[in-house]
Amino acid sequence: MAQIAESGGGDHGKGKKRAKKGSTHVDMTPMVDLAFLLLTFFVLTSTFSKPKVMPLAYPAKPKINDPVPPKANNVTTFILAGDKVYYYRGEFYSKSRPGANGPTELSEANFGSGENSVRKLLASWNEYVIKNKVELDKKLEKKQISDSIYDAKLNALTVERDAVKVLIKTDDKALCKSFIDLVDELKIASIGVIAPTDLTAGEKELLKAKN
Repeated sequence: MAQIAESGGGDHGKGKKRAKKGSTHVDMTPMVDLAFLLLTFFVLTSTFSKPKVMPLAYPAKPKINDPVPPKANNVTTFILAGDKVYYYRGEFYSKSRPGANGPTELSEANFGSGENSVRKLLASWNEYVIKNKVELDKKLEKKQISDSIYDAKLNALTVERDAVKVLIKTDDKALCKSFIDLVDELKIASIGVIAPTDLTAGEKELLKAKN
């Protein structure tokens, strides 16, 4: 608290009294207490920013003696080779064992804005999840659902049968920038299941013939 300390004047022999001088002293102890109370309040009530991460699923390696690989359901495989991006949809079929539509062929994509851009392709393939995500966004904006329910419903959408799952494979010359750009595009397209894995022998042969 503020205090006023008085200093006496006095008679200097001339019969006149001088005015008393006052000095102000401010006690800062209450201000320090208030500062600590405010600091404690803001620390306890503030929401700290959470790191934004994207989960990647690493599938278990198939058994060596297992002749039947697991069936791929609505899967798209991206292959990064050097600075190029290739893809094919569905399961892989070699020339010796072609599927109903023949052996697998690689198509080339890019990170631009044309017809073969990764973003446009993903948007058309994952239309089911994107449409449902728009509805969830509206409910979240109107506060009809909480953040936790929104995340749970969105995660459930990305693993349904109609949702696209993506495998990412790279060769020895693939650029790290291409991998990061691809993961960013997958995030934009609301792809929930992303699995980096190794190239198979058949994919290596197909990639070698393509290049």
